[in-house]
Amino acid sequence: MTVVVEAEFTDRLKRSHPLLTLLRRPEVGALVAAVAIFLFFSFFTQAFLTPAGVSTWLYSASLFGIMAVAVALLMIGGEFDLSAGAMTGTTGLIVGVVTTQWGLNLALALVLALAVALAIGAANAFVVMKTGLPSFIVTLATFFILQGCNLAVTKLVTGSVAIQGMNAVPGFQQAKVFFGSSFPVLGLEVKVSIVWWIALTALATWVLLRTRPGNWVFAVGGEVTSARQVGVPVFRVKLGLFMTTAGAGWLVGMLQLFDVSTVQATTGVGQEFIYIICAVVGGCLLTGGYGSAIGAALGALIYGMALQGIVFAQWDNNWLKAFLGGMLLLAVLVNLLVRRQAGMRS
Repeated sequence: MTVVVEAEFTDRLKRSHPLLTLLRRPEVGALVAAVAIFLFFSFFTQAFLTPAGVSTWLYSASLFGIMAVAVALLMIGGEFDLSAGAMTGTTGLIVGVVTTQWGLNLALALVLALAVALAIGAANAFVVMKTGLPSFIVTLATFFILQGCNLAVTKLVTGSVAIQGMNAVPGFQQAKVFFGSSFPVLGLEVKVSIVWWIALTALATWVLLRTRPGNWVFAVGGEVTSARQVGVPVFRVKLGLFMTTAGAGWLVGMLQLFDVSTVQATTGVGQEFIYIICAVVGGCLLTGGYGSAIGAALGALIYGMALQGIVFAQWDNNWLKAFLGGMLLLAVLVNLLVRRQAGMRS
């Protein structure tokens, strides 16, 4: 009897050990990797820690980070959205076409683009939930539809595959304050997208950890049948998650459009996998039910630092693809090891 009690006490002690509690946090691995990459490029490149260098990789990370956080929420909920990258280009093109070609008021154009994005996100959710088809397939189809429309419609309307001259649209400078401005902080030129990134990461973290809808997201991603049996509104949760991802695509599209005042029909194409990689590196499981908004933001920071660090180091840019593949594989293996050591379910 004494042996059994001691064994149970030891088991409880192991489960409650601070180190194991820390290891259970999905963003720990990404934090360690981010620190390592920061130190590596700080040591081996001269431009990485300059004000211009820091501003550059933070800006790059912010654009990927906003989408990575939204994609992470969707992945925690057990779904994928492969149309997320093309959505950033679609929304930018909508605003560009209706303002420069048809003279629509810029504020109305912004609302129109957001409405279209949310409608597409809702359509993805509806098809997935009503048919039972994998979201991977449904959103892959949406990706090709958006990519084709972006190219064909833009060329049909403008005669080219790009929209230019946005800075001549009335109201552009006013909107640029919210989507394309920058301001000095401690010698750095901080883009407003970084503020959006931090704010949305904080909001997503609060929702996941402190609200009932956050619990629902984990529930539907972990075991959808059980979640439905205990009263979780599965359809509404997944509808909200798909629309959130689409809305984030609109935001990133606007941040890019008002920063450079032009948009290409191919903008965002191919970046959907980067968003997923950032989320996975941040601790999200491909099977759903586990992850962190902070971890996804750190994953984007890792990518942003690596993207610009390779440039600063004057390496061949092709090494970035090798880095992405290695980072994804390592993240999956580390997450698996940590969860097993922490006594979590595979």
